[in-house]
Amino acid sequence: MNRPHADGLPRKRHSGFTLIEVLVALGIVAIALTAGLKATASLTRNAERQSDALLAQLCAENELIKQRLARQMPGVGDTDTDCEQAGQHLRVQTSVRPTPNPNFLRLDARVFKDTDVLMQITTVMGRN
Repeated sequence: MNRPHADGLPRKRHSGFTLIEVLVALGIVAIALTAGLKATASLTRNAERQSDALLAQLCAENELIKQRLARQMPGVGDTDTDCEQAGQHLRVQTSVRPTPNPNFLRLDARVFKDTDVLMQITTVMGRN
């Protein structure tokens, strides 16, 4: 039973939330969840990109070290090799180009994942 207030009007009893309050709260929660989902997706993409860059660097350095360990100057031109690191299949394109000094060659190792270039490393190799 409602008791009258001091001004003689009956008191209103509030119980629960209005529909508008609930909808506003749901909207705020939806926005927060969407922002969290986008942040998580961004972190996942960054981790994948960093992992790909590390694997590409390993493949490129392996090809350049293989050229150095051959103990002879490589022939000028391009070669393609497959490289598998951590279950991923990458392709390494090695380019050997002459330099103005005939005692040195320029070696470029470019690593591809499908058609995307992940990394390129360039070095100069001299006669041993």
